[in-house]
Amino acid sequence: MARGSFITIEGGEGTGKSTHAALLGEALERAGIDAVVTREPGGAPGAEEIRALLVEGDVSRWDPMSEALLHYAARKEHLEMTVIPALIAGRWVISDRFADSTMAYQGYGHELGRGTIARLHELAIGDFSPDLTVILDLAVETGLERAVAGHEDRYERMGPEFHRRLREGFLEIARLEPGRCALLDAGQSIEDTQAAIRRLVGDRLGVDLE
Repeated sequence: MARGSFITIEGGEGTGKSTHAALLGEALERAGIDAVVTREPGGAPGAEEIRALLVEGDVSRWDPMSEALLHYAARKEHLEMTVIPALIAGRWVISDRFADSTMAYQGYGHELGRGTIARLHELAIGDFSPDLTVILDLAVETGLERAVAGHEDRYERMGPEFHRRLREGFLEIARLEPGRCALLDAGQSIEDTQAAIRRLVGDRLGVDLE
């Protein structure tokens, strides 16, 4: 059985990652592709417990390195319990966030640096990476307005300078890895953004989702 494809949806707060991951999963199912839609932090029982530690509580709850380590502990569980078994079974996996979020949030936002996060990544999960990463880009102010209108977690309450740094982090990730990443404007309507994502998946991974 052929290995499934692994697609990640990335971006800052309020960019619509969860919505577009779910819509893409539905499009793949309509095309006859068995798809799993999951999320980070979370996506497995132990990882969901760690998620609560990360998204709840005071903004200053964690030292930046402790926070990064918790994200990678959750990611390791997510990979071992959910992502890798599904890919081996031939299913496609769509994850609302993955390792690029740790690079952007902790590496850039909390200023731990690219090298520190890259070393942690190598130690925790080696060279495992998505087949395609869609990075949804949106002005910081607009994203935070959208996010707070829906719900609020500790990352959304971090200051605007933090969010500007993490946006720059995502933009740099897209620039450095164009073969894996594609940057899309999340300021469009949901319908137009989703159509762009489906075209991208079709072009990069060879499936017809129109």
